Amino acid sequence: MRNRLTKLLVALALTSTANAQNPIIRNQFTADPTARVFNGRVYLFPSHDIPAPEDYARKDWFCMADYHMFSSNDLVDWTDNGVIVSQEQVPWGNPKGYSMWAPDCIQHNGKYYFYFPDGAKPQEGRRGGGFGIGVAIADNLFGRGGGQLFKVQEKPVAGIGGIDPCVLQASNGKNYIFWGMGGLQGAELGEDMMSIVEGTTVRFNNLPGEGLKEGPFAFEYNGNYYLTYPSVFKNGETEQLDYAMSKNPLGPYEYKGTIMQKHQSGCWTNHHSIIQFKDQWYLFYHHNDYSPKFDKNRSACIDSLFFNADGTIREVKATKRGVGISDARKPVQIDRYSNIGGGASIEYHDTTDYFKGWYTKFPKTGSWVTYNKVDPKSSMAKNVCMKVRTKAAATMKLQLGKYVATLNIPSTNGIWKEINVATATAIPSGVSDLKLSVVKTTAPIEIDWLSLSENPRMVYFNRVQSTAAAAKPDANGFIRRWMLLEPIVKPNRSNTIYTNTYLRSHFYKKYFDNQLSIMPTDGQEVVAKPQDENGIDGEQKLKWHAVESTLFNTKLFRFSSWLEKTEYGVMFWGVTVIDCPQEIKNVRLSAGSNGASMWWLDGKEILLLEGDRRMVQDDGNSGLLTLKKGRNVLRFAVVNGPGMSDLCARFVDENGKPVTNFNITLK
Repeated sequence: MRNRLTKLLVALALTSTANAQNPIIRNQFTADPTARVFNGRVYLFPSHDIPAPEDYARKDWFCMADYHMFSSNDLVDWTDNGVIVSQEQVPWGNPKGYSMWAPDCIQHNGKYYFYFPDGAKPQEGRRGGGFGIGVAIADNLFGRGGGQLFKVQEKPVAGIGGIDPCVLQASNGKNYIFWGMGGLQGAELGEDMMSIVEGTTVRFNNLPGEGLKEGPFAFEYNGNYYLTYPSVFKNGETEQLDYAMSKNPLGPYEYKGTIMQKHQSGCWTNHHSIIQFKDQWYLFYHHNDYSPKFDKNRSACIDSLFFNADGTIREVKATKRGVGISDARKPVQIDRYSNIGGGASIEYHDTTDYFKGWYTKFPKTGSWVTYNKVDPKSSMAKNVCMKVRTKAAATMKLQLGKYVATLNIPSTNGIWKEINVATATAIPSGVSDLKLSVVKTTAPIEIDWLSLSENPRMVYFNRVQSTAAAAKPDANGFIRRWMLLEPIVKPNRSNTIYTNTYLRSHFYKKYFDNQLSIMPTDGQEVVAKPQDENGIDGEQKLKWHAVESTLFNTKLFRFSSWLEKTEYGVMFWGVTVIDCPQEIKNVRLSAGSNGASMWWLDGKEILLLEGDRRMVQDDGNSGLLTLKKGRNVLRFAVVNGPGMSDLCARFVDENGKPVTNFNITLK
């Protein structure tokens, strides 16, 4: 099921981004990260771990069904460019094999060659057909259709039975392919890039170590060739990253040492790649940060790599901080620290959903954390915004280089809250290292992230507690209190398709149980079934949130970003209760929405806003309605493709004046 949902998400991929801190991709698993530089931009080709679906027997093993391509200009902001190859597209491969392991991609003679391992179709009388190395070829990496650019070739590379391909484009003008399975091997590629030159295959049997060697990555630097690879150096241990050097592409290679030691967490594997980008070398590798109890679900990380004068590689220490300069105008996840002390620690937000990430816990006075290379991007920043949870007021110290500011942190009564703290003087511009420490506290302080800005960060929503009193519409009659469902994936590249017929068909499809009658509670979960033109195609577990908009318009786009959910190509559902002390006749619902919307009152459709709309106050009006005494349930659905979803709604009388003599509840 997860695999089918992945395909549905392809259309959204061009807008999905991740951050520089390790792991670098924060919304899906990304193992075996192969990085390449094409035309001044870094492209990442990882394998894609997924939870084992029902039709995959081994729930305790690696499970991969497709490949995404990611890209970045700075190693900080990463864009998911979608699925480029899936197991169903491989003519010779097993469409139910889930064995699309470590890949590679190169540019050659104006084309892009994507090499990947896959299990062959089962043969009669045999459980499987062995592994082959497939090739998918594209003229361009981008274009209309995204993932359709790579065309999988009819047959695998002739002469290879193995996994984890890597192609070395040597300075001698030849191309060499390396692979694993039963040890490490290499050979010269033929001019067709689909076969190996007869008689060139070499086995690298002289490399030390008792256990498995796999995942080779070969590169050239300063007249030396490097063969790097994961190695189980002693039987019963986990993988470390080792390397050997040679003056020739196919060796002989001399073992030199270890690039990265075994993961302390016990993660069994560690596959990698090494690139030079903007005069710095980087090691891409993986770790099970988002799956600490199951090391077959891994995530890509990056750290800087350096050479010694003799060409040998200095050992790389895995970090949480990763690489790149963090734009401090955006949330800086200090739990991805450079250093930590004084009893400070990090904790997962939710051990049932590790993708929600971590927060930093400062338990006492003297606790501290450092985070290197942040840039406020301004010389006028005087505001620190933080997402904080604490039961007592505290004093903290912020240091950026020589700059020091005292931060007075108010109590948040033990709930997560975004706060803005003004600094006495402007924070200097330029890149510097950040340190945050506790000066005084009587209770632990927990911080999710912080950002630096010229003005207080806008808060678009406040959570509504179950004990909250009923609300009133604002002075202009706008309804601000809603129960909102996290966005349902509904990919559309354009809003021009939102015709009356399309909307009626799609708004009345069943996405979750009782969608036109449910009166949910805060935090209640539903299983939604995103659909495309062919029907059900996946599942999402979503939650309802009781919120109050701080603006007259309910910015659904900001609701998504607030929850770190998908922002584009989505459908939103919301509901509220209009509680009238007496019957109110001859009113109209007056609404506007960015994206198309449909509105229901007590289960009856009252308004449809169709087409490619922008959010305009009073953009559409229902017919005359009667709000009965007591509860009236108002419900909406908004669908949007590439736009920033938004809505506003109020009731007006026959003269267009706002109706305000009612209460708003969520019960």
